[in-house]
Amino acid sequence: MAMAEEGLAEPLLKVNNLRKLYAPGKGVDGVDFELWPGEVLGIVGESGSGKTTLLQCLSGMLTPDSGQIEYTGKQGDKLDIYDITESQRRLLLRTDWGIVHQHPRDGLRMGVSAGANIGERLMAIGERHYGTLRSTGEAWLREVEIDTARIDDLPRTFSGGMQQRLQIARNLVTQPRVVFMDEPTGGLDVSVQARLLDMLRNLVVDLGLSVVLVTHDLAVARLLSHRLMVMRGGKVVEQGLTDQILDDPQHPYSQLLVSSVLTP
Repeated sequence: MAMAEEGLAEPLLKVNNLRKLYAPGKGVDGVDFELWPGEVLGIVGESGSGKTTLLQCLSGMLTPDSGQIEYTGKQGDKLDIYDITESQRRLLLRTDWGIVHQHPRDGLRMGVSAGANIGERLMAIGERHYGTLRSTGEAWLREVEIDTARIDDLPRTFSGGMQQRLQIARNLVTQPRVVFMDEPTGGLDVSVQARLLDMLRNLVVDLGLSVVLVTHDLAVARLLSHRLMVMRGGKVVEQGLTDQILDDPQHPYSQLLVSSVLTP
């Protein structure tokens, strides 16, 4: 496992007994795990297993019924994500954390230009110089393989794959320490998925990102994640190194997933 932040011998996120139930077996039921610096943690399971609810609780989009999510800040300070103010949580989401939604329209401002979408995140960390905002926007468009001539275009004029790449650039421009990704390749053509996955894999390594990745696609999980959690009925039924679980699953449900008996 990669350790992007030297000297940090403790997890970035520590999740203890997290619960968010809508009905028995629906939601998240007593989940525990840790996310370490430079690690990509994949969460897999069929629809309704609780993986998206878990991601929404982790990122502050949902308030759990009980449990604790502890984040270790840059100075080693411990933050209980549900014991901080709303303004502190919003600041985290604009700076230290990033969220890549399955549908890019949920993570982009469609009424402002591509460059402005990227620049807004930079302004959240104090950058105000127009030249710097624009040059950084152009650099990130190149990074995610979008023609810099499109910097003043609105995202709604982009293809689905381009919108997803722009959403990724918007999130990563502040070099967040933790990124939550919800089905980042969902709904894209196979050729577009392959290109996006290759780009994501390179960015994760180059930036030393810590990522929580929700996906129903085991091929995506294998390509991007170091460690895997398999969820069923709101519970984690198996977790371990990704290759270990996908090559030799121990839990019957994991075996069904790997053998593609269950549909996503």
